[in-house]
Amino acid sequence: MRIEKNTVVSLNYELSDSEGNVLEKTQTPISYLHGGYGGIFPLVEEALHEMEIGHSCSISMEPENTFGEYDEELIRVEPRSSFPDNVAVGMHFEGGAEGSDDIIVYTVTEIVDDTVIVDGNHPFAGMALNFSCTVTGVRPATPEEISHQHVHGAHDHDH
Repeated sequence: MRIEKNTVVSLNYELSDSEGNVLEKTQTPISYLHGGYGGIFPLVEEALHEMEIGHSCSISMEPENTFGEYDEELIRVEPRSSFPDNVAVGMHFEGGAEGSDDIIVYTVTEIVDDTVIVDGNHPFAGMALNFSCTVTGVRPATPEEISHQHVHGAHDHDH
């Protein structure tokens, strides 16, 4: 079966930086709904379109095609009192960007005296990335998966 719109594609992948350092690597295949639903980088989806099980590819992508440029304005200094007592570097919190209704996941990067510094950038923002993958499965999406615009797991409805 070929990868087309409204197929569920399973693949193993490795994500590395421009120097070849592996940033992420699958232990088991991931699956996404093919066809512009935002489940995978658009350049990867384009490269996989009309391919079949066993196809491998490697795509080099600039920040604008992955997690965007690093944005200094997404670094915030917040009062320590706004966080739980057990706050620690590396913890994640949801919050709003200044003047926006969008929810951003902030990572605690530093705790200094009575302040907590958080960063709303994705950890790979501003990086050129290489995405290498091998297709391990292709199947038609169910009507419910198409309606919900994402893949459902073995127990019907994993989000």
